[in-house]
Amino acid sequence: MRPKFRELRLDQLSRTMAAFEGAKTAPRPRRGWLRAIREATGMSLREVGKVIRRTPQLVAALEKSEAKNRITLHSLELVANAMDCELIYAIVPKAGSLLDLSERQTRRKVEDDVRAVEHSMLLENQAVGRVDEKIAEETRRRLKRG
Repeated sequence: MRPKFRELRLDQLSRTMAAFEGAKTAPRPRRGWLRAIREATGMSLREVGKVIRRTPQLVAALEKSEAKNRITLHSLELVANAMDCELIYAIVPKAGSLLDLSERQTRRKVEDDVRAVEHSMLLENQAVGRVDEKIAEETRRRLKRG
């Protein structure tokens, strides 16, 4: 991807993902979101099953699947819609911003490359040193060019 487009994409995604920042720290209910929301809104398994044309037993199985991280997005959306809810799906960096994540990943790749070259040169008795400085410089260069 071209550097300008990459920068634009990073900026767009960063602004979009800002809305999810608080959600990162919100713990998921122990028995899953589906069950928690269904119970909080007073819906029965039978009522949800009726909307999605499934048995109450299947709805309970879907709730258990969600709690165990084994549900499909399709099924999750189906049950959420039945409870008049919207499924919102996002992938957000564990720490920092998307730009920070991009910089960390670039730096990791650069470290591997620079250390490999430095090791080869050391074997040939031509090592120059200043590895950290080279890593920082190459990271800046790669981030700039995209």
